[in-house]
Amino acid sequence: MGQITATFNKTIKEFLRQRTVLFWTIVWPILWVLIGSFSFIGDVSPDVTSYTRGAIAISMMVFALMTAGMANLPGNIAQDRERGLLSKLMSMPINPLRDFLGRILALLAFSSLSAISVVLVGYACGARFYFKIDDFLLAIGYILLVFVVSAGIGLIIGTFIKHVHGAIMTGVGLTVVSAAISGVMTPYVYLPSMLQHFATIYPISSANSSITYLLVGKDYAGYNPLNTSQIALTIIISLSVFAVGLITYSKFCWRKEK
Repeated sequence: MGQITATFNKTIKEFLRQRTVLFWTIVWPILWVLIGSFSFIGDVSPDVTSYTRGAIAISMMVFALMTAGMANLPGNIAQDRERGLLSKLMSMPINPLRDFLGRILALLAFSSLSAISVVLVGYACGARFYFKIDDFLLAIGYILLVFVVSAGIGLIIGTFIKHVHGAIMTGVGLTVVSAAISGVMTPYVYLPSMLQHFATIYPISSANSSITYLLVGKDYAGYNPLNTSQIALTIIISLSVFAVGLITYSKFCWRKEK
């Protein structure tokens, strides 16, 4: 337990101390919430405006979670490698699973801070959501799936890309491109049919649409993603990506340099 706590404390402090991490994971999504929220003021009903802002806040929350998992996590792993910390840890009788748990729990805490900050700013700007308890709890489950798959991808990036700059840029690039083409940053209804099909398979965009459907309605999600086959596919792919990331990290990141 001591190793998990030590890794957690080290990782969360590094996330909070780095201005670039705070900017791209919290400030940048908030800026887009502000821009998007005040771009939808026109001759429409207040309900349409408020729920549109809600959909924007959800998308930027998901984008923040993607950035944390795909860019911040691999950057943190690469940083420990460059410092020689991983080599020191590998020379000690330390279980890589405990190091992994410490990193993931720190990432979860930081991601939660980021997600809550984005949603609160959106709410302050007029975003509104449906607060049926069942739908809200189910939405929380989908938010966790976004975290899980993003962390899994981040573990894979951090394992194979050794340098901090390369790991972060790879994660940021993958985050931006995948969010742009899958319906996270672009409304599902405006995507070409091929990308709409991709959006239903890509677990992050599927989860984003599910959260939007649950909290602001079908009109803002673009379709109903809550069918049995898509729910099962989203869960299976998310958990599979996370499992691959964990296995990759424990097998290669810790043993490759021995």
